Amino acid sequence: MARSKNVQDTHIPARMRELHGALIAIASVMNRPRNDQRLVAAAGIRLDQALFRLLVAIERMGPIGVVELAERLGRDYTTVSRQVARLEAMELVTRRGNAQDRRIREALVAPKGKEMTDRLDEARARLAREAFRDWPERDVEELVRLMTRFAAELERMEARPG
Repeated sequence: MARSKNVQDTHIPARMRELHGALIAIASVMNRPRNDQRLVAAAGIRLDQALFRLLVAIERMGPIGVVELAERLGRDYTTVSRQVARLEAMELVTRRGNAQDRRIREALVAPKGKEMTDRLDEARARLAREAFRDWPERDVEELVRLMTRFAAELERMEARPG
């Protein structure tokens, strides 16, 4: 059942272009290889860029099936499967069967991979201090709260049938 329009909704369409532009800018910055290289260097680790992104995604979303992981990253399943196998060979992730569906092989971060993502998180926090250096703490907290809420709502909408 569609929600009816109400007066409180009138501001939303006017701001969507601006929000969409901001999200594109954020995604663009996050997808630039030089920023990944800077983060990997700041963390003091050595890992191929494609594997770095995959490891972080598995740590954040795992355990996760390779098909779902490929879909979420907008990448080809066979490529992601091959890269997960490389991460497994490096002992950064492990794979296991899914408890509900034995056809699904889930990837999850291994202790060695968790150590690496922890170092990446520490480096990311150091770099974020620069971006937020002039922001009041309450603004950073509000940004995180609202972005987390927005992400959860988008995930909820995505999960809805139809």
